[in-house]
Amino acid sequence: MKLYTRRGDGGATGLFGGGRTLKDDPRVEAYGAVDELNAAIGVALLHVADGGSRRRLGRVQSDLFALGAHLSATSPAETGQARPVPALPPLPEERVAGMEAWIDEAASATPPLRNFVLPAGAPGAVHLHLARTVCRRAERRVVALAAGSAVDPLVVRYLNRLSDYLFAAARLENARSGGKDVEWHGLR
Repeated sequence: MKLYTRRGDGGATGLFGGGRTLKDDPRVEAYGAVDELNAAIGVALLHVADGGSRRRLGRVQSDLFALGAHLSATSPAETGQARPVPALPPLPEERVAGMEAWIDEAASATPPLRNFVLPAGAPGAVHLHLARTVCRRAERRVVALAAGSAVDPLVVRYLNRLSDYLFAAARLENARSGGKDVEWHGLR
């Protein structure tokens, strides 16, 4: 199978489950942002030293593929075709609660927050902060899609919790690297 099909040369792309849409469609923006988030986490993994965070982020990367599949899938009602809805991987419903436990664990291993934290510090922390901002953008794109299309609410909850976890993991990475968070102290 070739990597190129030429079917997207006119600015449209195929959707999982059938149908085609423009590449700037809110659905494509949503699953594209989730894909970008997955890549940002992959870059962060190159720099994260903490083994527990590395294992957890590996799970998250697999989860994000499932979220992307759900976001890219269309129903027969959306496509106007009688095709059945494609088999989708299960959404990682238990992971939201799992991430809350990860956040609590990271928070217990870091100093209490007293100020806003700048996206700075150890290389792994900086990349986790960048992944967090990409996660927030993905969340915004999914919310925009949900305003006009059916989106499982778990996808939004997952992304919301993931951005919190990425923040907590960045703080943990700074703490475990022997450094500190870089606090914002206003304009100087």
